[in-house]
Formats: sequence, C-alpha cells, structure tokens
Amino acid sequence: MKQQILIIGAGFGGMWSALSAIRLLDQHQRLDIAVTLLAPQAELRVRPRFYETDLTTTVAPLGPLFDAVGVQFVQGYATRIDAQNRQVFYRSVSGEQSTLAYDRLILASGSQVARPPLAGIDRFAFDVDSLESAQKLEAHLQGLRHRPSSQARNTVVVVGGGFTGIETATEMPARLRAILGSQADIRVIIVDMGKQVGSVMGEQIATVIAEASDTLGVTWKLGSPVSMVDEQGVQLDNGERIEASTVVWTVGVKASALTQQIDGERDAFGRLYVDRNLKVLGQDAVYATGDTAYAAVDDLGNHALMTCQHAIALGRSSGNNAAADLLGVQPIPYSQPKYVTCLDLGAWGAVFTEGWERKVVLTGKEGKELKMQINTQWIYPPEAKRDIALAAADPLIPVVA
Repeated sequence: MKQQILIIGAGFGGMWSALSAIRLLDQHQRLDIAVTLLAPQAELRVRPRFYETDLTTTVAPLGPLFDAVGVQFVQGYATRIDAQNRQVFYRSVSGEQSTLAYDRLILASGSQVARPPLAGIDRFAFDVDSLESAQKLEAHLQGLRHRPSSQARNTVVVVGGGFTGIETATEMPARLRAILGSQADIRVIIVDMGKQVGSVMGEQIATVIAEASDTLGVTWKLGSPVSMVDEQGVQLDNGERIEASTVVWTVGVKASALTQQIDGERDAFGRLYVDRNLKVLGQDAVYATGDTAYAAVDDLGNHALMTCQHAIALGRSSGNNAAADLLGVQPIPYSQPKYVTCLDLGAWGAVFTEGWERKVVLTGKEGKELKMQINTQWIYPPEAKRDIALAAADPLIPVVA
C-alpha cells in the first residue's frame, strides 16, 4: 500500500504544498508515495481580490492542474483530525462521513475573519472573507439602487483600518457611484481603533493612505470601537451613531478551527508553532502551512503574516519537507526574509513598499500597475502542464510580492 501525504485545504498553502511534494517525489522517482488533497472544491479562490466588484475571475480551477501532476483530489470537509492514529475524518458534499489515513499531514485549512460576540454583527454585518460573503455583499450593494435615496442608503461603514479594510473602503466610492449614479451623495467611513489614519500599517505608508483617503472622500472615525450593529447602521463605544445601510466587518482574523485539534502551542491568532521545516512542534507527522502556521521568516524575529505572499512560500516549503521526511532526505528550511506590501487604494492608485518598516517605493498609477500584475497574474496557479507546474513549486524560488 502506498504511503500518503494528506493535505487539508486548496488555498495558496495547500495548492503549493501539493505541487512541491509531487516535485520532490518526482525527482526521486518514488511512485509508492501518493499526494492527496482534501477540500470542498478543486479550485483556488483568490481571497486577496474579494474586495473587488467583479468576482468572476477570482476563482481558478485546479482539477486540470492536479490531473497533470498526479495529485489525488478528494472533495469534502475535514471535521476531525486524529493525530494519534494518523487519520482525518471528513464529510462529503452529500453528507456522508468518511476517513482518510495519512503518513504525513499538511494542515493548510487557512483562516477566517474573527467576529466578536457583538450585538447584531452576525445579522447585519457583511465581510469579504470568502467568495460567498463577497458575492452576498455585491448583491446587497446592487440592491441599494432600488431603495429610496437617503443618507443611510448612500453610506458604507467599513469596520477596521487594516489591509482588508483599507482596500475595501477605497474601492467602495467607485462601486457605489456605478450603482447609485455619479451624482449620489455617498459616504464611505472607516471605523478604526487607531489614533491616526492608517497607523496600523506603519508611519511611512500611513501618509499615503491618508492622502488617498482624502482624494477619494473616504473618512475615518478613530479611537472608538463599534459596540453594536443593526439594520440602520452602527453604534460606537463613545456613544456616536452612524446611519448606514451597509456595514462591512474586516477586524481581526483567526486560524482555522482545525488547529485546535492538534496538540501544540498556538499564537494569539490560533496558528500552530512550527520548526524551520514547518513541522508542528511536538508532532511527528503533522506540518502546518499558510495561515495555520506561526513560522519564522528569518533570524531577526520576524514571522510570516496571514497573507498569500507568505502562504505561497510556506506551501512550497511544507510540501517539499513533508515529502523529504518520508523519503529520508534533507529538508529545505523555510526562509522568506524579503517582505513587501502592495496596497490597493481604489481609483487613487496603489502603494508598494519594501521591508518590514514598509518603505514606500511606488505610489499612484505605478503602484496600481504593479498591484494589477500581482492580483491577476503572479498569485494565480501555474499552467496545467507537469514540467511547468513542478518547476514553479521549487521552495527556493523567492516570492517577491
């Protein structure tokens, strides 16, 4: 019977794990080790683009790619991990319960927005965390055109001034004008706990964010959290009320709940601590990658963020190293010292930075052109041709955006 490398999740970390594992097995001509990927769909859903209006190109099919390289795909939802007996329980799309055995497990089940126990948040707040939630938001926005004009109808509140919140908010003026007309008196408001506009992103980039916000007419409410969400808007903790028919929640993120089923230390986001080869500390056969891994990127104390930039490289490393573990060959320690940021700022353009201090390199139109390349080309799966796909899965390829 073949040994099994089982991967949970078809996001950036999972897809690249599968390709990288096949790549190393192919080099050693080992046909006695199979790579199986368990996920609800054989597709890469490009979450970094879910703040956009047109979602039709944000899903990339993976079936032809998996067929080309020999990844076995199982459609289903992982429900329980039994690390002691090395098996994963899952539910098929028809509701049947089944199990998959593994010799090495790669947990690439991603993350989701963290919704606190706040009054009204589950009923009245939208998000752009999944394809379905992004589609729900777009359908809601399109429906605004059929409502009587009012300040609430014309107002969108984005809760959270981090990466996702800023991209969602700065795209929103153009989205609203396309729906409500160019003469509509629209308001887009970011509610953020920070004391300054864009402060969570760092001092250098914050100046650019403030300029873009002013140009686009995006305003910031700073220093007070949201205490309640209802159908007519939000209440702030300081007593202020904002009337809005649309509230988008972008505050906080947490690792997949499956991380809780693995014995190991976790960080504040629920990510599992891993060694430099991405094996979960204290586990013999479990690797974590992408948003489930708390992984050092260098020797300076920096750790991977929950971004596709890090998930791509993490996936290439975890797949390679899980395969190396079974093959008895040297792993390639995960290392990703280069860090960049490319933040979309709607019709104003974008800003590209380098380094953990986020030194501004490109802004405006130049930044936007790079952002478009990243979002529509660089982060998409490789061509469904075996040689091309496996070459692209080399863990030593630097990820530059």
